[in-house]
Amino acid sequence: MSVIAYLNFDGNTEQVIEFYSEALNSSEVKKVKFKDFSQDPNYPLPENELNMIMESSLEFAGGKIMMSDILPSMKSVTGELVKGNNILISIVIDDKQILEKYFSNLSVDGYVIMPLSEVPWSSCFGMLADKFGVVWKFNSDADKFLNKVISKT
Repeated sequence: MSVIAYLNFDGNTEQVIEFYSEALNSSEVKKVKFKDFSQDPNYPLPENELNMIMESSLEFAGGKIMMSDILPSMKSVTGELVKGNNILISIVIDDKQILEKYFSNLSVDGYVIMPLSEVPWSSCFGMLADKFGVVWKFNSDADKFLNKVISKT
């Protein structure tokens, strides 16, 4: 079983995929647009929504992120997209060079919340919000910390 971060965007998922794919040196990118499916003639999508991303995924370093656009015509059902701090992506990689590369790449035009540094719970930890407002947490050895604390209880 795997747990995958799933992100929704407001019509710019194509740009997000391009940025994340390059920043994270993605090994595989898959995407499907709404126009790739036949339309219900009784409820056709507006022309401007057909090129939006219905479903996508990108794989990197053994992980995966999935993303899609929220259609303007569906916002009465789904609600408006709200950028917030309730979802973040956590990257846990022992290789500090790769962690530093991802951090550097994703911070372009974003905001560094906490630079990569040694902290009591990790030898290399940092956080940033990328240029799309998504918060990323980086941790070189989260599992070691969790196992150490749990073994003491």
